[in-house]
Amino acid sequence: MLLKNQVALVTGSSRGIGATIAKQFAKEGAIVAVNFVKHQERADQVVREILEGGGQACAIKADVRDPVAVQEMIRKIKDNFNGLDIVVNNALNHYTFNPKTRKTDQSITWQDYQDQLDGNVHGSFNVCHEALPIMKSQNKGRIINMASNLVEFPLIPYHDYITAKTALIGYTRSLAAEVGAFGIQVNAIAPGLTYPTDSSVETQNDIRESIINMTPTKRLTVPEDVAGSAVFLASRLANNVTGQCLYVDGGLVMH
Repeated sequence: MLLKNQVALVTGSSRGIGATIAKQFAKEGAIVAVNFVKHQERADQVVREILEGGGQACAIKADVRDPVAVQEMIRKIKDNFNGLDIVVNNALNHYTFNPKTRKTDQSITWQDYQDQLDGNVHGSFNVCHEALPIMKSQNKGRIINMASNLVEFPLIPYHDYITAKTALIGYTRSLAAEVGAFGIQVNAIAPGLTYPTDSSVETQNDIRESIINMTPTKRLTVPEDVAGSAVFLASRLANNVTGQCLYVDGGLVMH
């Protein structure tokens, strides 16, 4: 097991990519805190599946945009599990990927940008701010921030979402430079359109087919692809890898 006895927090993990990451971490031996803000039943279901598979998990409610709620969440994790080794910042303000309903450069407002920045960057900042003192005291830790391949390949200009994810990559790199000496590695994962998820359900078939045709692997990303990459970055297999952004999109973006 690659993550045996590691304590992991996955924010926004009651569904979609986050839920798949939480389950995969548990299969690799991690003790997983399944964070949610609205979907208690879904979070409890994720925990049940982990427990039924012989893993360890608990559900913790907290809005990552609220620093007080995050402080309490991290305190509970530390008190119950005596540490925190892995953080996956997956939570974000809900976003629907629908080219027909997206806001254009003239219809979008600054508040739209602010909402995405709050969910992606401010939320990740709040979690890292509370988690880092624990990781520094342990002289080890892994932080993984969920970005998007739209940062490099804005096939459809979802302005507010792409701007926030770009800022998150900048935060990832600057934090990696700051905390590397403490044995803490900070990386990002940038998935392509991931299907099926709640966010991608409104993406029309013609758009999905267009992306598939442009993708070297000739398929869309699935949540399990992202979860495997998260396990890699969280495990000893990625020792001394920090400040990187791993694109999981079938080669649509290449570096």
